[in-house]
Amino acid sequence: MLRSVGYALILAVGIPAVGLPQGATEKPAASADPFQTDGPPKPAGSIDDIVFARLHQLGIEPAHLCSDAVFIRRVYLDVIGTLPAPGETRQFLADRGKEKRRVLIDRLLARAEFADYWAMKWSDLLRVKAEFPINLWPNAAQAYHHWIRESLRENLPYDRFARELLTSNGSNFRVAPVNFFRAVQGRSPNAIASAVALTFMGERADRWPADRLAAMAAFFSKIGYKSTLEWKEEIVFFDAFRTGATVPAVFPDGTPAKLAAGQDPREAFADWLIQPGNPWFSRAIVNRVWYWLLGRGIIHEPDDIRPDNFPSNPELLALLQKELVSAHYDLRHLFRLILNSSTYQLASIPRSDRPEAAANFAFYPLRRLDAEVLIDALNQITGTTEAYSSAIPEPYTFMPSDQRAIALPDGSITSTFLEQFGRPSRDTGMESERNNRSTALQRLQLLNSSQIQRKLAQGPKLQELFRPKNSPEEIVDGLYLAILSRRPTAQEREASLSILSRGKAGRRDSSVDLAWALVNTAEFLYRH
Repeated sequence: MLRSVGYALILAVGIPAVGLPQGATEKPAASADPFQTDGPPKPAGSIDDIVFARLHQLGIEPAHLCSDAVFIRRVYLDVIGTLPAPGETRQFLADRGKEKRRVLIDRLLARAEFADYWAMKWSDLLRVKAEFPINLWPNAAQAYHHWIRESLRENLPYDRFARELLTSNGSNFRVAPVNFFRAVQGRSPNAIASAVALTFMGERADRWPADRLAAMAAFFSKIGYKSTLEWKEEIVFFDAFRTGATVPAVFPDGTPAKLAAGQDPREAFADWLIQPGNPWFSRAIVNRVWYWLLGRGIIHEPDDIRPDNFPSNPELLALLQKELVSAHYDLRHLFRLILNSSTYQLASIPRSDRPEAAANFAFYPLRRLDAEVLIDALNQITGTTEAYSSAIPEPYTFMPSDQRAIALPDGSITSTFLEQFGRPSRDTGMESERNNRSTALQRLQLLNSSQIQRKLAQGPKLQELFRPKNSPEEIVDGLYLAILSRRPTAQEREASLSILSRGKAGRRDSSVDLAWALVNTAEFLYRH
């Protein structure tokens, strides 16, 4: 294999800002720049008016808008966790319509993979895991995941989504939302209240004063659990006869609860939480969605909201809250609003070295692909599959050979690749469980492992591309479109054709070497 030439190509391609210090402004000449457009960005709506005004106040120039090639790759990864197919990229790049980005966003929000990908994200937060220490067991974990996915597919309003999780009663196999309470590590009212605060308010209640946590925990002091004759099935229910809390129930804003006789206190809490005037509920979810799409919360971290952790742009946070409430908690409306903004569509190449640039969204941040997204991308490019397994024996956790990682229904079903590349354990429901920092072991896996080499050398999609009937130019274009979602620059084309022409063992091996070089670039491994 021509690995020395391949290493040269790795250095010749990729995002100019990758590997540079935060705020570096190095970039290629505009005429050869595949990553950004010329000229300063123009506001496309209220989000941009607020963000750009803040940047102007700070004396920070926003990045240019990203190129069409960068946009299609970015929005596919951010919305459906999937690379665009080469044909989809060609069609988008050839489209000269002024509204083509908006049209693409609407189309992606309607695709089945949207529900798959965001069910994965929500399953991280809601701890959908059959094994220790969550111990939902397979039937419950799969029922829970199915309910989350269907709620997203049907665009269930977020207030109803939260209320069902907080107030449902019934079998954990048949009434999936009750698994919210079973997935908490510990069944004490304090443990449940902490999980509720983390998930729906973005706050870490373990840092609250003890009396405040105890007063909120009182809302969850009458939850009963009852086993059935079916293996691992459990009924979760409001137990009116259960001994209640020793302190009165008080809402987190300090308002005492007025509970009617026989009323499930969880319902009172849910009603308080989701009312339109409650800032905790809308603030937490809009901040989290912003974090998911732009890599940084307006309040950062998104699950560490507290009085002394100030938002970088309070006006922006207030706007997003107002938009969500006005749209009756339609999360797709929130996605659409953010994705269509110029702020989201900025290039990842900063134009300021000021440290405040990142916190004020002056450019799109570089982020390594999630473990599940990365292995799915490799499989999509090569036409190969991955084997997933669980400590629980078949048939409960059998996964078909074409199973996509983003659609795995249970955090206990995994693979060596997913574990190595930072898939979260789903033990705490915190965003920090997912680790997307690159490691030396990960680099060695991509550079040298037989697993990756087999995918590149034997994958049917690449075998079809490498057939003798295809010219070297067609192979180069095909690899760039499949792996990087763009065509090569003139310099990259020359370097790539040079690789194909030097292969002593034949053009096919040289083509594999080129594919190997491209999947090891920062441009492939990172969202940008």
